Amino acid sequence: MDMAVKASDISAESPRARTQRRNDLLFRSATLFFALLVLTLLGGVIISLIHGALPALKAFGFGFVTTEIWNPVTEKFGALAPIYGTLVTSVIAMLVGVPVSFGIAIFLTELCPAWAKRPIGIAVELLAGIPSIIYGIWGLFVFAPFLQKTVQPFLINTLGNVPGIGAWFKGPPYGIGVLTAGLILAIMILPFITSITRDVFETMPTMLRESAYGLGATTWEVVRDITIPYTRVGLVGGVMLGLGRALGETMAVTFVIGNSHHIASSLLAPGTTISAAIANEFTEAVGDTYTSSLIALGLVLFIITFIVLSLAKLMLVRMNRKAGT
Repeated sequence: MDMAVKASDISAESPRARTQRRNDLLFRSATLFFALLVLTLLGGVIISLIHGALPALKAFGFGFVTTEIWNPVTEKFGALAPIYGTLVTSVIAMLVGVPVSFGIAIFLTELCPAWAKRPIGIAVELLAGIPSIIYGIWGLFVFAPFLQKTVQPFLINTLGNVPGIGAWFKGPPYGIGVLTAGLILAIMILPFITSITRDVFETMPTMLRESAYGLGATTWEVVRDITIPYTRVGLVGGVMLGLGRALGETMAVTFVIGNSHHIASSLLAPGTTISAAIANEFTEAVGDTYTSSLIALGLVLFIITFIVLSLAKLMLVRMNRKAGT
């Protein structure tokens, strides 16, 4: 009797087991297809950039990334000025944006009254939804004149006279320039880093925070010794997301950076970035060399982004190893 029951159970469960195996196989195949699709798209982008950039790379060689000259009339092109502008504006954006973002996130999770937490959080998230061209227009017509009349003269008269860093703040107050573009980028990346940082802070177990407070720790000590070490991986991810946004931003930077293919020691002087140069000149590019040089700029930006993300990944691996995880 028992054997008959077991046989009937096996025969009844076999179709279900076969269905589960089939569903698992379909699910595994679908996820594998999507993963390979991402790699295919990435490979297609790389191949297209390399193919389009080959004429410029053959014409100028490695000197393309070490030459400042950019002259469409004589067909002499160098990417040094856009590379410099891209890196400097991104560094300024991170130096300004990351501390402010962390401060807002810490306030929202540790100090903010309950009645104000939701409105402030929504306001921060709404900043992320503003189109970049709106930031550019606001920067050109409101922010740049404000900097020209108030902030930049102050920097010229104070920091401009300090030995060592004075050269960064010399020259006339144009309003637009590398510093202005960096500050606009800082405002643009602020909501992204803030939102991720706040969400990461909220994932920390309440017991850890309450235990630290119970031992007499201050809010600063809890944030410094408990919250940040516990959430370091997520924090680095949020910072890298903001850096990726800063490196590739186009329209807002194009409005306020001045679009000058020259490297100036002063942060107040006009400059350009890779994205801004491509956006400004691609529709006007005449000739294979000119077009190929702009595509080569895109390839350089791709390589810079890849290197930055790779270094971030290596840093996360080392942090995890030191923590013993």
